Amino acid sequence: MFPLYDTARSRKFPLINLTLIAANALAFLYELQMRPDALQQFLSTWGLVPIRILADPTNNWNTIYSSMFLHGGWFHIINNMWVLYIFGDNVEARMGSLRYLVFYLLSGTAAGLLQTYVLPTSQVPMIGASGAIAGVLGAYLVLFPRSRVASFVPILFIFTVVEIPAFIYLLFWFLSQLYSGLFAIQGGGGSGIAWWAHIGGFVFGLFMTLFFAGRRRTTYYRSY
Repeated sequence: MFPLYDTARSRKFPLINLTLIAANALAFLYELQMRPDALQQFLSTWGLVPIRILADPTNNWNTIYSSMFLHGGWFHIINNMWVLYIFGDNVEARMGSLRYLVFYLLSGTAAGLLQTYVLPTSQVPMIGASGAIAGVLGAYLVLFPRSRVASFVPILFIFTVVEIPAFIYLLFWFLSQLYSGLFAIQGGGGSGIAWWAHIGGFVFGLFMTLFFAGRRRTTYYRSY
C-alpha cells in the first residue's frame, strides 16, 4: 500500500515539517555532488554504525542525528519525504512546532538506539529519516485514528485507490515492520532495511505522543 493523502486537514502552516523536508532534500543534493568513493566515505562517517557508537559513544553520539538527514538514493528519500509530508503536518499542528521538532528528533534517537541494541555488532552505516518518521506515524495513530488514508492498493493485480482507516493502515504497517524485523533476527535479513529502527520510532511515538501533544486541539476536516 502506497499512501497518496490523508483526510485530516490542518489550518496551521507546517513550518517545522516543511523545514525538515527541505533539510533532508538539501543534504541529499549535497550527496549527489560527490564521487562514489567520497560518498561512501561520507555515509560511513556520518551514518549511525552500531558497533562504533557502542565502542566510543562520546565521539560518535552525533551520528544519531546526522544519520537522520542522509539517504541512499532517489527512491529512499522520495518515499520518506512523501510520507512525512502526508502525516507530519497534522502532528505538528497538534503538538506545536517546537514540541514537534523535539519529538521528531527523539523519535529518531529511539529508532537508532533500538537498532543498535538489536544489532550491536553491525558495521553497516544506518542512514535515513524513516526511524524519526515512524515516530510521526505512531503519533498520527494516537491523535487521528479516525482519519482515512487514500492509498494505492493491488486488487486482483490491478492497482486502485482505496481510503483506509488510519488505524488499520498504520497497524498493518507496524505489524509488517515487526514481522520483517523478527525475520531478520532469525537470519533472514538481507534487504538492507533497518526494521528495528522503524519499530523503535513507532513505539516511541505511540507512548510519548500524549506527553508532547497535551490537551492542544486542532481543527481538521474531511476532504472529498
